[in-house]
Amino acid sequence: MTSDPDDYDNPIDHDGSNDSEDFDDPDTPDGGSDADPAALAERVASGDLSIHELESATDHETAAAARRLFVERETDATLDAVGRYSFDAADADPNIENMIGAVEVPVGVAGPVPVSGGAVEGAKYLPLATTEGALVASVNRGCTAIRDSGRANARVLKSRMTRAPVFRVTDVTEAEAVVAWVREHTEELREAAEGTTSHGQLVDATPYVVGDSVFVRFGYDTKDAMGMNMATIATQAACDVIEERTPASLIALSGNLCTDKKPAAIDATQGRGRTVTADVCIPREVLEDRLRTTPEAVAEINTRKNLVGSAKAVSLGFNAQAANVVAAAFLATGQDAAQVVEGANTITTANVRNGGETLYASVSLASLEVGTVGGGTKLPTQAESLDVVGVRGGGDPPGGNADALAEVIAAGVLAGELSLLGALASRHLSSAHEQLGR
Repeated sequence: MTSDPDDYDNPIDHDGSNDSEDFDDPDTPDGGSDADPAALAERVASGDLSIHELESATDHETAAAARRLFVERETDATLDAVGRYSFDAADADPNIENMIGAVEVPVGVAGPVPVSGGAVEGAKYLPLATTEGALVASVNRGCTAIRDSGRANARVLKSRMTRAPVFRVTDVTEAEAVVAWVREHTEELREAAEGTTSHGQLVDATPYVVGDSVFVRFGYDTKDAMGMNMATIATQAACDVIEERTPASLIALSGNLCTDKKPAAIDATQGRGRTVTADVCIPREVLEDRLRTTPEAVAEINTRKNLVGSAKAVSLGFNAQAANVVAAAFLATGQDAAQVVEGANTITTANVRNGGETLYASVSLASLEVGTVGGGTKLPTQAESLDVVGVRGGGDPPGGNADALAEVIAAGVLAGELSLLGALASRHLSSAHEQLGR
């Protein structure tokens, strides 16, 4: 069975059947064909073959089908829907282990939202994958308010993918010596780190000391890649130099000062991935017409809810629903979904201008980790979503596409914030969900 991964009109048969004789092997153990999912599932059940070894015994499609049969027998589940997907299983090999199929998430589109950014200019549509009813409608309502007001501005202020290893030293005296060496030999560390990649650049290396632990937070410009793997490999090379040239002993390549996929103030203040912001000025008449509210009402709710309420909760996110839009955009465009944790590090501001005739609103996302190459961006449906935004693949200049994606997502977050704040101000939140039956 063959499939052209670029021809999405050719259906792929995922039921495990195969008319080709190319996979038939009379010497296959147990007398079964290596193209027969049932025979392979039986080999897994008998312990003759490990579940993770199926791809070594057959092609990726048949391996996934055999694994489904095995899991169905073990769990009494039916995996017919999971087994229907539109891409070749081999295309997902870099993204998944023990593949049994794919989970479909509905994808909607919001926009167009006009964005004037450092890397993007013009009206853009934003695909959003979600199971939360009313989310796309909400973002779309905010996009309409932005569009009627002219445009949203957006800028990437900083680009740093970080990795922070932790070293052991004897005492604080030794720690101080290691810190001094790191600060004085940044160029040597940069040479070692950048020797592992043709794209990434080491921008900074900041040491921290806690007793007999020394952390070094490395920051990289990873261009159009999200860059976590790039940063990890480059940091290992730099750590080898530190161990060779100082008394420090590497304990863990990640010491949690990075900080990846966990709420962390360091990401909220110093940033990780793209630090991006977006803003808009909305005339009173647009707010009244589109959101059924006023500049004063939105500004007050934002202060009391997003700022005071978040502060009382000791939240790292001072926003209404930024993670909603970030998560939906991540799923649609093939980003690392777990990094929505950092994406929630968002502050929303709103204030009244021009004697009450205008609402100024902004969102500042401290740590939005996105890429347009590598990872899940290569999967067919996710690549199509990137095409909708116009940012698939590497940019010109390098990093331009990932910057543009970050700016469009920021504009989408701004639209979502405006819509939800407007719904709260007009007391339409519950009635909107009720009307949509969600």
